[in-house]
Amino acid sequence: MNETSPVAARVVQLFREDLHIDVPDRDTALIEAGLLDSVGFLRLFGALEKTFGIAVTAEDLARDRFRSVNAIAEFVRAKQSGDDPHPTAALTDPRTGAERLTVAVGRERETGAAVAAARAAQPGWAGLTPRDRARRLLRFADLIEERSAEYARAERAGTGKPEAEAHGEVEQCADLLRFYAGALRADTAPAAGRRMGGRESWVRWEPLGVVAAIVPWNYPLMMAAWRIGPALAAGNTVVLKPALTTPDTALLLARDAAGTLGPDVLLTVPGDRDTGRLLVTEGVDAVAFTGSVTGGQDVAARAGLRRLSLELGGNCPALVLPDAPDDTCEALVRAVTYNAGQSCAAPARVITLRENHDRVVEGLAKAMSDRRAGADFGPLNNADQAARYDRLLGSSSAGVDHVADLAPAPGEEGGYWRPGRVLADLPPDDPAVVDEVFGPVLTVQRADGVEEAVALANSVPQALAASVWGSHTATVLGVAGELNAGEVWVNCHLDQTAELPHGGRGTSGHGTDMSVLALTEYQRPKTVTVRVGER
Repeated sequence: MNETSPVAARVVQLFREDLHIDVPDRDTALIEAGLLDSVGFLRLFGALEKTFGIAVTAEDLARDRFRSVNAIAEFVRAKQSGDDPHPTAALTDPRTGAERLTVAVGRERETGAAVAAARAAQPGWAGLTPRDRARRLLRFADLIEERSAEYARAERAGTGKPEAEAHGEVEQCADLLRFYAGALRADTAPAAGRRMGGRESWVRWEPLGVVAAIVPWNYPLMMAAWRIGPALAAGNTVVLKPALTTPDTALLLARDAAGTLGPDVLLTVPGDRDTGRLLVTEGVDAVAFTGSVTGGQDVAARAGLRRLSLELGGNCPALVLPDAPDDTCEALVRAVTYNAGQSCAAPARVITLRENHDRVVEGLAKAMSDRRAGADFGPLNNADQAARYDRLLGSSSAGVDHVADLAPAPGEEGGYWRPGRVLADLPPDDPAVVDEVFGPVLTVQRADGVEEAVALANSVPQALAASVWGSHTATVLGVAGELNAGEVWVNCHLDQTAELPHGGRGTSGHGTDMSVLALTEYQRPKTVTVRVGER
């Protein structure tokens, strides 16, 4: 198209007036020139819909149609001349509750194209030597770290979390990718050798193929890293489906993976629950899902006999014994308000003995009063989550309810801010106890002894993580062994690192995230035996 195209002129005007960006030339490479980052792209997509009435789909993103003003103008012309409507969704800023952009929702065409592209790329990716695959993963991690400010802005756009938390998530993502770049070069197979007379045997660990990674909105970047790190290291290609409300960092990951890992090794398809369902039924070889129990059950029903890794929530207990350290209440409150309590492994149900119950309630209430939503931690992610918080807390029959203050910044009063709370004197079937609130809330229950306390801890169907607090070594280690959970902390909570496995039991799902054990989630063994001697 020529430079005098009225569409190109309108795109230039759009950049200037809507995005406040002056483009020096219509052929300027916008990304390379630093004029567009991930947040800018999302604002651009919203402006394109507002100005031209078109929606950007996941398939459009894979074709690099936004390199320059002229490329964007050609894209607009092609879209306007076609007959291909796509559903869209309005996304809000959780800090204000106001609409921030409109995104296209992936459907059959997008999921099918992504899986097909990932399948075509998989043999080449798996065929790299472990050294070369590790080098590319390390470069990917370096690029994420180099662009940490951009990733943190994108993370905050969809979650509203404080800047320090967002930067911490970027750091953990890069660290996890580096960990798996090293882990893939370690020999984790059973020892090779002569296991039968006249026979030599060994075990090959082979990738599964194409992995669908469906991740939630609470830690959009970190949950993606937990899934894509071992899957990519093992030689699989990945199609990543972020939560509808938080596509920002997933789009960045796909962009940067294309330049470091190779084309189509990691692809992102934004969308809603139906997009995820389509992806699961698209013919992928495995599904890694992190989300609700209901969502996990739906994935399992659709996946059939294919490999599944499910992490489905926690409702985690924290047993506080009479000899618990002095900083126990403060530590538990810090853990439950980190990310506004929207963590599957966050403490939720504090269980004490009768003799220290009142002291713990008082200590938690005091510590919670020093943590204010808006000043010390972020908002809930979306309107549905805020409504769920209100419903569960509104139906609770707690006799004691300590509510902390709110401190949103000026102009953010309409956001999904919810205060930290401590509830006590609850029946065992109280909704705030039985259901995972997934917010900055601690319930406190009392038990007549350690044995009953453990029974209370194990009384819910979730079994992801737990903690025990006390000073008597034999007692706390004994309790740790009796707790039904995939991860148990003693005198700490929510402390995790790439070297240690994390996974659930019961309705918290199955499978392993992190550590070298996670590699086997995305591999399958093949035994090879060769006759080398006489019969």
